[in-house]
Amino acid sequence: MFDFSILTTWIDSLLRSFMPEWLTVVTECVLIGLVLLLAYSVLALFYIYFERKVCAAFQCRLGPNRVGPWGLLQSVADMFKILIKELISLKHTDKFLFALAPYLVILASMLAFAVLPWGNGLQVINFNIGIFFLIAVSSIGVLGILLAGWSSNNKFTLIGALRSGAQMVSYELSIGLSVLTMVAFAGTMNVVEIVEAQDHLWFLFSGHLPALIAFVIYMIAGTAETNRGPFDLPEAESELTAGYHTEYSGIHFGFFYLAEYLNLFVVSGVATLLFLGGWMPLHFPGWDGFNAIMDYIPSVVWFIGKAVFLSFIIIWFKWTFPRLRIDQMLALEWKYLLPINLFNLVLMVLVIVFGWYL
Repeated sequence: MFDFSILTTWIDSLLRSFMPEWLTVVTECVLIGLVLLLAYSVLALFYIYFERKVCAAFQCRLGPNRVGPWGLLQSVADMFKILIKELISLKHTDKFLFALAPYLVILASMLAFAVLPWGNGLQVINFNIGIFFLIAVSSIGVLGILLAGWSSNNKFTLIGALRSGAQMVSYELSIGLSVLTMVAFAGTMNVVEIVEAQDHLWFLFSGHLPALIAFVIYMIAGTAETNRGPFDLPEAESELTAGYHTEYSGIHFGFFYLAEYLNLFVVSGVATLLFLGGWMPLHFPGWDGFNAIMDYIPSVVWFIGKAVFLSFIIIWFKWTFPRLRIDQMLALEWKYLLPINLFNLVLMVLVIVFGWYL
């Protein structure tokens, strides 16, 4: 399998050959930032189109089919439309916090997005507390949502923000415990080492029952964390118009819209990293011929393919189950998922101590 660190090392050596060290570092930071922004934008446009088509299939419709072949350019047209929309200035709002909120939301998703290992040797930064950093920065988004709801000076936005805050803070516990369960199994918080530990068999299969329980709870909690149906109470159109971003327009609304889809990818990407081997191909012990064929598929394709598949499952949730009430949503977390998660963590520790894993 191709190691992308060969390419990145060559680019670094090329820049250092005719630039001073400080300028090389600045240039590399700018290049990485541009690549991340490009990947961020392209993935968001793809996910918007992807969900529209999946939703249409569930509802026996065609979905986008006018702009471009098979409607492929519909998301691009919508992007240009939202970029030229007017930013409406509201009276009686906290203008600074109102403008700051969408940038906090987009910053949180961008920082989490940047930590994911996309392929063999293809990650922005690799340090020994990568998972801890990922959980920490992903928690910043709730601040932007709370600020958006409060600073808009609107009762509907405030109710949506309070719902979202309660929901995200609650379900972060389940996400954290699910991640901690798999970190305990891997024995490291380094994202690259976690992926490399799944070289022979993905953790979802080698971790037995505790890994399967952690995966199911993570997918449920991840759906709630991204404010997607059936946990889309903060944006309940029938009750709150659009929830915490009701008063936003133009590119500021676009930031909330983009962040929702990129958070969907981040949640799916972290699940891929922890349970499905990240960029590691599918290997079966003893199937040397099959394993050799799987190694020919580029590592980036493996990672993105797994993440998109898990995103499809989360989208499937949204268009299948009805929206929960706020009390049902919180009861699910505090009465069921959290106790099961705590028990599962203890069970995983027993599996590790007694060596009941493949």
